[in-house]
Amino acid sequence: MLLTITDLWQQASGLEKIYWVFAIPSTLIFLFILISTFFGGDSMDASPDDLDTEVETGVASQYFTFKNLVGFFLLFSWTGIACLHGGLGTGTTVVLSLVAGTLMMLAMAWMFRAMNRMTESGTLRMENAVGRTANVYMNVPAARGGMGKVHLTIQGSLRELDALTDDARILATGTIVRVEEVIDGHILRVTSSAKS
Repeated sequence: MLLTITDLWQQASGLEKIYWVFAIPSTLIFLFILISTFFGGDSMDASPDDLDTEVETGVASQYFTFKNLVGFFLLFSWTGIACLHGGLGTGTTVVLSLVAGTLMMLAMAWMFRAMNRMTESGTLRMENAVGRTANVYMNVPAARGGMGKVHLTIQGSLRELDALTDDARILATGTIVRVEEVIDGHILRVTSSAKS
């Protein structure tokens, strides 16, 4: 068997050898990632928790991750080997393998992002509210004279949260406000968004 593999390696073209160099390690790494993902050991890529972080880190960080590059080289190499064994020319083989690898990378980026969203914690992180706009639901008394309520979309869902203000005027129902601070971990300090 070893002699046969050695003979096949010597008979392979330079391009086919390159594809095999990528095919074997990428297949083994892909299988490891796949198994570890299903058994909860998925820690190879830290991914952003929310949309704000994704915007800051940029689109490239969503696609050029270790997992996605493994997926690229996996399909790139196996498509190249299949094309060469199918009798296709060098140019066609390279183009088809690059297209297949890119499609695999995009598919994996979508798949892992969808899996991360399914497993995201539903825990409300109040610090995500700072800087966002909200709508006053129940009047917010002026100068911290009491508590009101605002409606705020945070972490993908509409929430009703307690709010107070330092503004000199009452913030009436329907007023658009900006969240300035989170007090005691659950109360929003808001100000009229009309202020500069």
